Parts: sequence; structure tokens; C-alpha cells
Amino acid sequence: MISKIKSDLKLKANSEKAKILQGFFKTGKGQYGEGDVFLGITVPETRKLAVKYKEIPLIQVKELIESRIHEERLLAVLILVNKYQTTNDKNIVDFYKQHNHKMNNWDLVDLSADKIIGKYYFNNKDKIKELYSLASSDNLWERRTSIVSTYYFIKNNEFYNTINIAEILLKDKHDLIQKAVGWMLREVGKRDESVLKRFLNKYNKSMPRTMLRYSIEKLPEKERKYYLNK
Repeated sequence: MISKIKSDLKLKANSEKAKILQGFFKTGKGQYGEGDVFLGITVPETRKLAVKYKEIPLIQVKELIESRIHEERLLAVLILVNKYQTTNDKNIVDFYKQHNHKMNNWDLVDLSADKIIGKYYFNNKDKIKELYSLASSDNLWERRTSIVSTYYFIKNNEFYNTINIAEILLKDKHDLIQKAVGWMLREVGKRDESVLKRFLNKYNKSMPRTMLRYSIEKLPEKERKYYLNK
């Protein structure tokens, strides 16, 4: 089955797109995606294959998630999302956490973290400390998972876990974390501007500029300038 899946992916490969994606996802030496290999397949095309192969067992998903090819790992992640949305199987959550370090580019995290990790901890708040432990991880992708997963909470109008994890990540040096935190704060602000402003009033002088800019994107221009100049 794995050989058939990989064959299906290669049939959709596009070398020109692959070159573009390798630059976009920072795969050069010393960059966060160093060594990542792309086939040049779009996300919608990969989603179709994820539906086609959603019933494969986790042992085969493991083969995909351990691949050096980005789209094979992306397919694995999307299959996990499909499985969890229909089953709420805790084994999928455990598998995701065990292989979180293999989701080693931002799109892999962003397309899955809220739908699996976020959904699980929203429904199992007695275990929420496990989510906070990801925010303190040495692994970049686990930290990004911790904040992006709170998007599920945000969409259900619960903001305090986003705020708490944003505070943990406030001084994070990596721009992928700064952007993710700013993004989630912006999403909070779109639903309750007062929550965002309380955070900004407390931290705008100490939060990284990238995080600040992302968080205030949807505020009126006058207010954006106020926080940038404060």
C-alpha cells in the first residue's frame, strides 16, 4: 500500500513548483527547513489523497511521517486529521505527539495542530498541563504546536489558554513562534478585542516586534500606530 501511495504522489509531482516551494519553506543550509525535499504538489491535491487513504493503519502512516519528502509527511498529517475528526481516537493523539518533531515545517503544524491536539485538550481539560509542557519544549515544532493548537479553543470562544501560552512564549527568539503567537492573538482579537488589548497593554513594550505586528493587523490604523509607537 505504501508503494502505491508514494506512486500516486509522484504522479502529481511538479519540478517547477518544487523549486519554488523549497525556497518558500526555507530549505537552505542553516534555515529552519534545511534538507526538506519537495515534490511540488499542492495542498488540495494532497488532501484528495488523504481522503482516499484515510483508512490505512497507523503503522503505514508512520512510514509516511518518517519520510524525507515533505508531501509524504504532509499526507501523513492530513490522514491523521481525517482519522481524528471521525473517531476521536486517543491513539491518534498519542501518535501525533510521539511524532510531533517529524512535523518539521510550519504548514504541517498549522494544518493539523488545532484539529487534533487542540480538539483533544479542549475536550479533556483535566489534562491541559500536557499542552503547556509543549510550550516549554526545546523543539521548535512542539512549541509552535502548543500555540497553534489553541486555535480550536479560540474558535469555541475560549481565550485564556491562548493568552497563557502566549505569555510562556513571549520571549521566544524564533520568528516562527513569534508569528504563530501573533497570529493566535489576532484571532482572539477578531472575536474579543478587549482580550487582545489587555494583553497588548501589558506586554506591547516587551513582546517581539514581529509578534506585535502580527497581533495588531486587524485593529484600526490609529490603534495599530498607537501600539507600534508606544
